[in-house]
Amino acid sequence: MDMPQLTDRAALRRNRARAEPDALFLHEQAANELQERLNEVNRNFTSMAIVTGFPAFWAKRYPEATIVSDEETLDLKPQAHDLVLHIMCLHWANDPVGQLVQTRHALKPDGLLLCTFLGGQTLHELRASLAEAEANITGGLSPRIAPMGEIRDLGALLQRAGFALPVADSTPLTASYVNAFHLMHDLRKMGENNALTGRMKHATRRNVLTEAACIYADNFRNTDNRVDATFEIITLTGWAPAENQPQPLRPGSAKTRLADALGTIESPLDRSND
Repeated sequence: MDMPQLTDRAALRRNRARAEPDALFLHEQAANELQERLNEVNRNFTSMAIVTGFPAFWAKRYPEATIVSDEETLDLKPQAHDLVLHIMCLHWANDPVGQLVQTRHALKPDGLLLCTFLGGQTLHELRASLAEAEANITGGLSPRIAPMGEIRDLGALLQRAGFALPVADSTPLTASYVNAFHLMHDLRKMGENNALTGRMKHATRRNVLTEAACIYADNFRNTDNRVDATFEIITLTGWAPAENQPQPLRPGSAKTRLADALGTIESPLDRSND
């Protein structure tokens, strides 16, 4: 069975080609966050690869890295790298688990993956406003913003892809705009506008956008008389399996009671009312 093509890759490439460097503040945020994480890892990485849809930005940050495009099949050699950064593109992947599996294959044993992308709380204000406006005016809904995973589900992707020591965490970021039109214009400048296969192939009616902007302002105006937009940056951390990695203990194998470790008195559970 063919994988459903949620994302129109040709449209995504066109959107990214129109992106403007001064609008890539999400990539700046991701770059700073990733560098902090790498500084905390006691490891000297010598063969880095970066998977991204914005090669010019990331080549400047890491000129020594191998830069590959986030195509469905990644141009990565097996076990060629000790560090892979998969950056700000997994939310557009038609097969996110497949992307992670490919990065694992590209890692040497005990190599590190850091994968950052947009999570499910991203643009929830704009989603709600557009949905209400379109339902009010046209009586229906059309795909406009890519569905993004929730943090509680995303850690499982690493396990499915075969990574050891998987961790998923979330960093919320709030940006403010004059109005919803300025936000939508900024999304185009970021290259993050609609690239869904099921999107409408004609321009959205002006009255739908105007209604959405009014709903947005009514519900998400801040104290500065601007509107807030949420971006949730998810980071997945996983290691390629290796024999020398720490392993979790089997259930029931502990040699010390928790009550002793905490210095408390253990009381039996009263089950008389069961």
